[in-house]
Amino acid sequence: MKAKRDERPAELDPTTRAAIVRALVEHGVMVVDPDRTYVGEGVEVAPGTVLYPGTHLRGRTSVASECRIGPDTWIEDSTIEPGATVRYSVVEGSRVRAGSNVGPYAHLRPGADIGPEARIGNFVEVKAARIEHGVKAGHLAYIGDAQVGPEANIGAGTVTCNYDGAEKHRTVIESGAFIGSNTALVAPVTIGEDAVVAAGSTITDDVPPRSKAFGRARQVNKPGTSEEGTSHDR
Repeated sequence: MKAKRDERPAELDPTTRAAIVRALVEHGVMVVDPDRTYVGEGVEVAPGTVLYPGTHLRGRTSVASECRIGPDTWIEDSTIEPGATVRYSVVEGSRVRAGSNVGPYAHLRPGADIGPEARIGNFVEVKAARIEHGVKAGHLAYIGDAQVGPEANIGAGTVTCNYDGAEKHRTVIESGAFIGSNTALVAPVTIGEDAVVAAGSTITDDVPPRSKAFGRARQVNKPGTSEEGTSHDR
């Protein structure tokens, strides 16, 4: 249903806010803690969805059925499709497709399009990027100005280096690609289908499909003892 419009922002008027939440509950939305749930004017929430404490829904936001939103989540001007979960996260001007899981502590910035059935984990930031079916970005990554194909895996610490100081450039990661941890993808660059990028790499050239890319210096071990140049408590 659509929340009732009011002359003042709903979150500034306790009476209006309570009426909006009450109407949602009557329509079949489960609101765990009405006193800590904030639904702005014009927001739509479908029956069967659960809103946990600390949820803020603002602007032109719509939440479909069977979603789990919150706790402590801010969603503004975004579309959340059936069966999606968003926890402890900020979602702005984005789309979360059916069955996707966002959070905790993720940030979807304008133009993020996630899923279906994708996983955006803790401390992952996505901006102006299409993340396709089944993609997993579990933690600590920045994906901006990118296209990520189905079933790709984005390792921790991966960054799409999209800005060269003057212009933005796009990164393309094709289906089934595996991006190792602490990888810098310097756009414009394409990672081919089912390719593997080794952890710790800086990738500046396209990686062909079904190949492996290593963009790091070889480890060098120097002889010597741990006491040289190091002080130890005795």
